[in-house]
Amino acid sequence: MNKSSRFYVDIMAMHDEVTGSCHLVIVKLPNGETVRFVVDCGLFQEKESDELNTMLPFKAENVNFCLVTHVHVDHIGRLPYMVRNGFFNPIYATETTCKLLPLALNDSLRVLSSVSKRKNVHPLYSEEDVRGTLNLLKPCEYGKTIQVHENIKVTFISNGHLVGAALIYVQISYPECEDITLMFTGDYNNKNTFFDVAPIPQWMLETPLTVIQESTYGNINSDQVQKCFKENIKKCLDNDGTVVVLVFSLGRSQEILYELKNMQQAGELDVAIPIYFDGKLAIRYTELYIKDGLDIKPDMRDFLPENLTFVDKGIRGELLEDTHKKIIVTTSGMGSYGPAQTYLPEYIARKNALIQFSGYTAEGTLGSRLKNTETGDMVEVGGLMTRKRADVEYTTEYSAHAKADEMIEFLKQFKNLKLVLVNHGETNVKNIFAERIIDEVEPKRVGLLGREYFFRVNHRGLVKTLSTKFK
Repeated sequence: MNKSSRFYVDIMAMHDEVTGSCHLVIVKLPNGETVRFVVDCGLFQEKESDELNTMLPFKAENVNFCLVTHVHVDHIGRLPYMVRNGFFNPIYATETTCKLLPLALNDSLRVLSSVSKRKNVHPLYSEEDVRGTLNLLKPCEYGKTIQVHENIKVTFISNGHLVGAALIYVQISYPECEDITLMFTGDYNNKNTFFDVAPIPQWMLETPLTVIQESTYGNINSDQVQKCFKENIKKCLDNDGTVVVLVFSLGRSQEILYELKNMQQAGELDVAIPIYFDGKLAIRYTELYIKDGLDIKPDMRDFLPENLTFVDKGIRGELLEDTHKKIIVTTSGMGSYGPAQTYLPEYIARKNALIQFSGYTAEGTLGSRLKNTETGDMVEVGGLMTRKRADVEYTTEYSAHAKADEMIEFLKQFKNLKLVLVNHGETNVKNIFAERIIDEVEPKRVGLLGREYFFRVNHRGLVKTLSTKFK
């Protein structure tokens, strides 16, 4: 048996749909050595998948290293759980992601501790586990190739999804064998309001490659996105109503604040109308944008609208009693956690209120539940039964994910695409996008990643699929 036949990689996803992102990669070397690594280890946020958060279907102590694409909780929220279960090896991430992770993981701990108390169960992990996780971080520069193992090199490439986000290019080598090269997109976008996205280096575009490709919006094109946010805001305020905008703490919060500033400057939003910004973590991130700069362009640090107030617990009650028109920008983006749990029970019952979601709402979240509730019907919000009277609107115009046509153009850049493994999307969306890849990109093979199969690949692409057997 030649060396090449004993040199391959098994890849699978620990998640079937959108949240809980985690890929297990098992490298088999011709000398008999096995190297295991994971890409991300996130929290499941769909209610029906909650029990999966306590399942780690591999031995954490056997994982040689971890790679992190970006700092959203559905990609990093279970890193401390992995540490709790015996993982003590390096965690590689971009320098900016390493700056953001302490805030993100401590907030995740706070939320999970609160939920565990309500359910009277042990929390997923502890403060000690978070500290242990942060001690394992290895900050990496964009574009600089690092040796993470004798046979494995990794390069983090600019990604517009979020500050600190990266495409991760993995080169696996062995003497007298052709390299196996992988690229993990994480959550991908080709642009960002706050920073310029660097192009993929030309040398990466020429190599035989397997791409592990997200598909969150794989069923719609960029020209199909309806822009309604500004019109919805103006309509509500014209009727002297209150607008409650639901945002994610990192990325979406700052983009929405910048949009409100632009509306003010264009004369579309009266600067006399007060804007309130609530969410401790979101405020901390915003301060980092302004003071630290992170990866953002210097001229984008001045993005806050006029007449903006950062909210603390002390004035939340006053806002609920205030009947004047105003805008409240608050976490969480899907409505299930954070200060949103204070505002939504009150404002969902007001006819002159607008509840504006600014991004994806996973099944089982409050945002999804409100979408499925007719106006006038009862809905449970934060343990309270409330009649839905407010307008509830949704938009994907600020989504940090590329749309299907943009992802197709991304894939077309690669000159020697052996295999595309589609993941991180609802099941029907993954199927739709996979068919489009076959039609328009024409790689050698296309597969659907999930918990049922390992895909075995070598330098030629797909070797075979294997029913799940965790190793």
